[in-house]
Amino acid sequence: MVGGALLLTACGGSGSAESKTAAVDAAAAKDASTAKIAISPKDKATNVGINNDAKVAVSDGTLTKVSMAEVNGGKTVPGKISADGKSWKPDGQLARATAYKITAAAKDADNRPATANSTFTTVSQANSFIAYYTPDDSSTVGVGMPVSINFDKAITDKKDVQSHIKVSSSSGQQVVGHWFGDQRLDFRPQDYWKAGSTVTLKLDLDNVRGAKGISGVQNKTVTFKVGHSQVSTVDVNTQTMTVVRDGKTIKSIPVSTGSPEHTTYNGQMVISEKFETTRMDGKTVGFGGEYDIPDVPHAMRLSNSGTFIHGNYWSDKSIFGSSATSHGCIGLDDVRGGGDPGTDASWFYNHSQVGDLVVVKNSHDSTIAPDNGLNGWNMPWSNWKAGSAL
Repeated sequence: MVGGALLLTACGGSGSAESKTAAVDAAAAKDASTAKIAISPKDKATNVGINNDAKVAVSDGTLTKVSMAEVNGGKTVPGKISADGKSWKPDGQLARATAYKITAAAKDADNRPATANSTFTTVSQANSFIAYYTPDDSSTVGVGMPVSINFDKAITDKKDVQSHIKVSSSSGQQVVGHWFGDQRLDFRPQDYWKAGSTVTLKLDLDNVRGAKGISGVQNKTVTFKVGHSQVSTVDVNTQTMTVVRDGKTIKSIPVSTGSPEHTTYNGQMVISEKFETTRMDGKTVGFGGEYDIPDVPHAMRLSNSGTFIHGNYWSDKSIFGSSATSHGCIGLDDVRGGGDPGTDASWFYNHSQVGDLVVVKNSHDSTIAPDNGLNGWNMPWSNWKAGSAL
């Protein structure tokens, strides 16, 4: 009987370990902060977006400190607590395929502290896609410049992706997208942009599915200005280029286009790049060793396949305006180095902007393909709209 009594006292007496623990827990709960911290993404999350997914919020309290850093290496990520102390977010975009840790501290109205932590990994390059676009933000371009977007992965969910890309103009022109394959999406209106208008591109691709296992990681707004309207028409029959600025002819320039063996494309071609000097090597465009000129002056690209309008210092001046002698480019009289501002090539270069149009007519060649450069204007509007996923 004595042993039984002792056993009963040891297991259920008022001084048991369980009752003491319960008392401590109750006291701790009574003194706990009412501030509730919520960190997004949750701890151990993977494939997290790199733009707007990382954030901290608090209810029934205010944030006092938030830190974020890469797990490997400890590189800190700057961020700001909102003026009301209720939220925090990083200042910029995160890196892909990187592990991060967020530590947050807050206090309630009675200054009782609360803390929370989350460690997560952002989406990998293999599981995400990025859109590379032209023209650049805040640039000024000609009326022929389309918005051209190239994706670093093949897109199969084209409708979903295109629905998260918006292009609009202050002119009110309807703007429609057209897919060239699975990785390029261009936007343009039916006619050239209105001179002086402003065009806005909005990419809202963060977490948008592009294909199986691939999602977007971009959220960006880009604006550019449309400058003057300049369309320069090259007549192969007369070897002459007529430059029209804002509806008025401002100059007629003698040129030399492609020879009968190497004709120049017909069609509307957009100046996509400008180079004060550049190397032109025939081997890079299928001409073998026929030419390799290291310092071609005043060169402006018209196609991806190697069509340029450029200065020519190596030919006799008599060819300009009379003879078609090039390998498909449009040549203008120039000097070596391009230093003479009085040459036709120098004048045209200095009076042209990316996005201006060069139109070739009466050549014994085909019309340039719409996706060879930024030359979608050569596609009928009905066909252009048919290439939209929306």
